[in-house]
Amino acid sequence: MDENAEITIFQKASDLSMASCGYPYYVGGYFDDRSQLLCSPAGVVRDSKFFWNAKKITTKVLTEVNSIDRKNKQIFFTDLTTGETGTASYDKLVIATGATARKPPVPGVELEGITTLQSIADADYLRKIKDEGVIKRAVVIGGGLIGIETVEALHLAGIDITLVELLPQLLTFLDKQMARLVERYVQTKVNVILRNGVASFLGENGKLTAVKLQDGTEIPCDLAVVAIGVVPNTKLAKDAGLEIGETGGIRVDSFMQTSDPDIYAVGDCVEIPQLITGKPVIAPFGDLANLQGRVVGVNLIKGNEVTFPGTIQTGICKVFDYVAGSTGLSEHHALKAGITGIETVINASLDKPGFMNGNLLVSKLIVDKQSRRILGAQVIGPGDVSKQVAMWAMAIQGGLTVDEMANADLPYAPPFSLAIDHSIATAHIMQNKLDGLFRGITAEELHQRVREKEPLWLLDVRNPNEFEQMRLGIGERLIPLGQLRNRLNELPEDKNREIITWCKISLRGYEAALILQANGYTRVKVLEGGIAAWPYARER
Repeated sequence: MDENAEITIFQKASDLSMASCGYPYYVGGYFDDRSQLLCSPAGVVRDSKFFWNAKKITTKVLTEVNSIDRKNKQIFFTDLTTGETGTASYDKLVIATGATARKPPVPGVELEGITTLQSIADADYLRKIKDEGVIKRAVVIGGGLIGIETVEALHLAGIDITLVELLPQLLTFLDKQMARLVERYVQTKVNVILRNGVASFLGENGKLTAVKLQDGTEIPCDLAVVAIGVVPNTKLAKDAGLEIGETGGIRVDSFMQTSDPDIYAVGDCVEIPQLITGKPVIAPFGDLANLQGRVVGVNLIKGNEVTFPGTIQTGICKVFDYVAGSTGLSEHHALKAGITGIETVINASLDKPGFMNGNLLVSKLIVDKQSRRILGAQVIGPGDVSKQVAMWAMAIQGGLTVDEMANADLPYAPPFSLAIDHSIATAHIMQNKLDGLFRGITAEELHQRVREKEPLWLLDVRNPNEFEQMRLGIGERLIPLGQLRNRLNELPEDKNREIITWCKISLRGYEAALILQANGYTRVKVLEGGIAAWPYARER
């Protein structure tokens, strides 16, 4: 933007511009050329030579910035290769110090064989383990995005994995039912332990031999990968007297400007607004860091012309052949933020027709009851989750209501979607619920009420073959939908008796509910998402 600008990058590590989100896939062997983590879209490695030739930017790698003198507009640095120190002056300064992986404060944490997956050095270490094929047992600590991706990478290396999570669910950006569906799938690949944390790491001769959990369980292993989140690297900013926000990140305005007008900050070290709640959050996502960097680049050259508004915290995670994604607020986080008057619905259907080998999607939608504005969406399954989450993200950022989404003009052809796309069908179900045409019950609520032995009348309306192949086994009766009108005499005489209906995805369950309501039954509910969204044990 300004050919005459003098720009210098100081980088503590030896590499520049690492694609850190690609680390698990390099470790897992999706690609073998390490340089691809450092390449431009044209395949050129972004090294010091590249930055100078292509962008006229000077880079100083293996150089640590120790302090900032704001009064004299200088930085003090150390060359980590030679140990020599120096200073550099600035007109404008950008802090992009990122974040550091958390480690549990327990005995043995420094043993050989314990690592994180936060740096390219970590990726190199784990890739070497994969290639050597010597290590056969590993523990991954943390069931978030990085933890799940690490589990897949190590599983592909033929390593026996135990995944340990202190909280009662994996992937805390999901609500419980959705997370439980993911957990059930992950358990088909690796051992999953929830509600249990690390008490200590055990070792011999300085090398890891086991992980001891808080309940006393010892898991023998040769490798432990810690993935329990990150902490913003704010020491440099804090020591310079810059304001630190309530979340622990550097406080910036919409121009990405710190409390010092000549210093900007971007990436994992800053806090930014959550656009729905308005509250500051730490959002360590690679795409957001890149967007913030673009904003700062313009503002440095042209003055404060462009802004970065904040985040709705959109994220996605590959889980073997499954995908989990979310955008906006979950039900849990909405309630935690003090947002009341919300409505939720769960929908299960294919991403495209069965004759085009469609795959299952399960979605949960969260909206504001009064305004009908979309607040959040979660999508999981082997289907095209990325497309669904992207659409919901744009709907939320655009302030759309569920009624506007219900008539969205989306691209349709059988190789790509259903005639009524899964997202639009989800919006239709929400409309029906808000308008009183549909009364749903979640799997969580039904499971709890069955456990408490409430007098529910449970009705499966699939055909007998489906019922024999797969059923919940919670006391349901089978009356196929096509026979229901002729078999109403088999239902309770009391028209006020609560009846729960379902099928595989509950489309037929909804049609059954309409038939029953038309025949005077007043308390009919549909199991949202049907059997496909049932996250508990089934009879078969």
